[in-house]
Amino acid sequence: MATVLSVSGSPSATSRTTRLLRHVDARLAELGHHVVPFEVRSLPAHALLSADLSHPEIAAALELFAEADGVVIGTPVYKAAYSGLLKTLLDVLPQYALRDKAVLPLATGGSTAHVLAVDYALRPVLSSMGAGHITQGWFVLDRHITVREDGTTAIEPETELLLGPVVDAFADALDRRAAPAPALASS
Repeated sequence: MATVLSVSGSPSATSRTTRLLRHVDARLAELGHHVVPFEVRSLPAHALLSADLSHPEIAAALELFAEADGVVIGTPVYKAAYSGLLKTLLDVLPQYALRDKAVLPLATGGSTAHVLAVDYALRPVLSSMGAGHITQGWFVLDRHITVREDGTTAIEPETELLLGPVVDAFADALDRRAAPAPALASS
């Protein structure tokens, strides 16, 4: 069982990005992983913006990254890039905070014009932070994430069908990273 940090980079309290992440979290938990949800917007703005690493909540966030085996990073796309809030957190993290971790990048947005933000804006930053394995990312249109009357999240069926293998591939990457290395045959 791997520990997965599920990070929402959305500044919104009613975020579709966060709803998507919690949906993915449930799938990962079903597959036997321990998921720790985390919303960047919960951090104190002054401490985050001033990169106050001694602030207890910033220090706790850094510890969450250090303890995770894998990280799911979710962000809304604004102006063809990931959120400024997420960027601020990534800037505060140590340079190689993602070393030896499997990472799943997810994004939401209002138009398919933003689909490439995952690969051309977010993936290079995650790679520069030493991510051990960045699995295929995924972009979901906002209109494909809705709230049912009971408050639960509904993902449009075709989107759900396409998202499933992406999440499963991330889970497989976690399992491979956690598997013990095969012993070398002695001669």
